Amino acid sequence: MTKKWTAEAIGTFWLVLGGCGSAVFAADVIGAAGVALAFGLTVLTMAFAIGHVSGCHLNPAVSFGLWVGGRFPLKDLAGYVISQLVGAFLAGTVILIIASGKEGFTLGGHFAANGFGELSPGHYGMIAALVCEVVLTFFFLVVIIGATDERAPQKLAPIAIGLALTLIHLISIPVTNTSVNPARSTSQAFFAGGMYIKQLWLFWLAPLVGAGLAGLACRTLFAHPSVAAPSSVVEKKVVERKSEPVEKKTE
Repeated sequence: MTKKWTAEAIGTFWLVLGGCGSAVFAADVIGAAGVALAFGLTVLTMAFAIGHVSGCHLNPAVSFGLWVGGRFPLKDLAGYVISQLVGAFLAGTVILIIASGKEGFTLGGHFAANGFGELSPGHYGMIAALVCEVVLTFFFLVVIIGATDERAPQKLAPIAIGLALTLIHLISIPVTNTSVNPARSTSQAFFAGGMYIKQLWLFWLAPLVGAGLAGLACRTLFAHPSVAAPSSVVEKKVVERKSEPVEKKTE
């Protein structure tokens, strides 16, 4: 289990450093689309690197949604969340050290924290932020659970998941600066401080609600079907014939 916790901490560190770091250091150069791509690339690359070790959750909402969906054991949930928070905080510390080397640096203005109202990049209100985060986390978990289903195309899940996170950021950076990840939000709010801390509750509640709803939905959506009932009279007769005992010929 220690190996899995270490993998989750390393993977979440990479996500926060790559995604939030690109927002803090390079947003003026690469723009919102570049930041969105950076977040997607962190998940895509780390999914290939540690997916076989820990499952590459990197996100308390993902771990929670997978548990609700019956894909992750409850006994492992707390350890994963703690590991993700540790990785996120360590990455936030590295971002702080690097960013503070620039003249004019201020915590509130240079961290990739999430917010609504005056703290929203596009000044979107609380309800808009809540709906946005719930809905986008829901679809993020649908992609994750569906892409990692054993019936899905093999070895392509990291690409689908990474592109999904990129799309999510393209949609919601103007609204909340994009969370869908309580660990990522907590690490940035901790260093930004002030009102970002006071608004952090939304970026735990909304992703967990969206992930939980996705987990419930996917129990039905991706349920393994039992033996299907015959879809036609002809098929029914074929099934009946196959079930009839075969008589042995005697010489």
